[in-house]
Amino acid sequence: MYYPDEIVEEVRTRNDIVDVVSQYVNLKKKGANYFGLCPFHNEKSPSFSVSPGKQMYYCFGCGAGGNVLTFVMEYENYSFVEALKSLADRAGITLPEAEYSKEARAQADLKNVLLEINRLAANYFYYQFKQPAGRVGYEYFKNRGLSDTTIRHFGLGYSNKTPDDLYRFMKEKGYKDSILKETGLFFIEERGARDKFWNRVMFPILDVNNRVIGFGGRVMGKGEPKYLNSPETRLFDKSRNLYGLNFARTSRQRYMLICEGYMDVIAMHQAGFTNAVASLGTAFTAQHALLLKRYADQVVLTYDSDGAGVKAALRAIPILKEAGLSVKVLSMKPYKDPDEFIKNLGREEFQKRIDEAINSFMFEISVLRRSYDMQDPESKTAFYRETAKKLLEFPEKLERDAYTEAVAREYMIPPEDLKRLVASFGGRIGTGKGSSSDARQPGARRKKEKDDGIKKSQRLLLTWLIERPELFEKIEGIIGPEDFVDGLYREVAGMVYEAHKNGTINPAHILNHFIEGEEQYREVAALFHASLADSLNNEEQKKAFSETVKKIKRNSLDVQSREAASAAQLQAIIKRQSELSNLRIELD
Repeated sequence: MYYPDEIVEEVRTRNDIVDVVSQYVNLKKKGANYFGLCPFHNEKSPSFSVSPGKQMYYCFGCGAGGNVLTFVMEYENYSFVEALKSLADRAGITLPEAEYSKEARAQADLKNVLLEINRLAANYFYYQFKQPAGRVGYEYFKNRGLSDTTIRHFGLGYSNKTPDDLYRFMKEKGYKDSILKETGLFFIEERGARDKFWNRVMFPILDVNNRVIGFGGRVMGKGEPKYLNSPETRLFDKSRNLYGLNFARTSRQRYMLICEGYMDVIAMHQAGFTNAVASLGTAFTAQHALLLKRYADQVVLTYDSDGAGVKAALRAIPILKEAGLSVKVLSMKPYKDPDEFIKNLGREEFQKRIDEAINSFMFEISVLRRSYDMQDPESKTAFYRETAKKLLEFPEKLERDAYTEAVAREYMIPPEDLKRLVASFGGRIGTGKGSSSDARQPGARRKKEKDDGIKKSQRLLLTWLIERPELFEKIEGIIGPEDFVDGLYREVAGMVYEAHKNGTINPAHILNHFIEGEEQYREVAALFHASLADSLNNEEQKKAFSETVKKIKRNSLDVQSREAASAAQLQAIIKRQSELSNLRIELD
């Protein structure tokens, strides 16, 4: 899908980046820019900068950066077109009919067709409840305690025992095998076609925009696997979606409940806990955690109380903490899962358990404790030592001491003794010998350092030129776009020089050209936010500017000398290299 550049630019310019970002991040003005805590990684000190002048954002901590369009894309997990439409609506702009390249039209059409097939499949599975053959699925959900309202709310359904039932339905609708194969709903083979899901109760999986992107199915009676999920498709990425999040994101609770399965989420929503979500047949990932961070600052793990549930909780805790989420763990005992717990003890008791959920670190220590015999002095001492090592996870002394005292109270350890033990292990950190791999490859390390240094210089110069356009006069005839030897840097430099020639440099506009390539736009955004002093007024900074220009030119000439096609060319380059050593760039 393609929109003309002038339309994209109108939408961007009509949405001030400070206004938009302020809807998601608490910003405070500091000098010419605004700063806040980065929404894309966990941090305690604000390193997320929003520039009203450049109409761009950049995080000096994680490197996330871009313009207002890329911010909405990253934060809302939108495609470029979805972000453009959202911002157009915000600004009251009516978008024209989109233009398509042949390839883009094919991709957009395919995605829309897949969404339509998934929608039809979800309706078909729900329809089966009303047929005699589907009664078994309906009764299963009723026996699990679900109301008709809940069944409709989650769009639950049933896939018939006939293994090509849905396939024949879709063929009657006119869909080709090549398209149906892309949905993940069918096995299309030379000897024939069949449904992936049959004789199963069905759970449609919706994205945050309430579009059906996949399915889960539980087998009726005996059969393996018990639960089956859609494979990865153009629409469905298990690591970036959570079951129930389309409903949970609108909950007014300040925390999210994370559980293991579909039925747990549904039972909790039916009981009024509409902030419950679950991962989709895969281990909890960093992408899941960052997705949750958009909607809450705290999570409560409600995994099953068995060994597998404990392991799942232990895996999820560090991932959630890394995303900047506060984590607690709910005790389900004496029941296995939330569905079973609520059926037996009710909503009020479950809410009580949420209120009493244990701090995630104390939960980890309690699990660690199970591996030691506290009646045996040697085993008991080993537990103390492992606990002391674990307390070193807290880099701040104040926080570490608070947890040390809490652990000491819980396990009746003299607090000062535990603090000394923690300190003794802490003193050993960093005393071991590091890897010698770099020492064995000094040449490779020096080359990498040089390459990184050249790139840093090019980033600095581009930042200076954007912020101080008058500097173009100082380097005229010395540095041109061709001297930025990295391909991407040269392309951006060409745009910056061209924009200056036309009378205005707009970095946020330049970034529009790279928005389709995630890695490229991140790097281009970084080009416009290199760390530099606020001015070039004092002598030290003037010298830094001169040395940066000479370093870039020297590297450019070195590259040219290696590629020289004749002796005459090489002699000319050598002459320019000699002249460069005497070059003086005056800023006054």
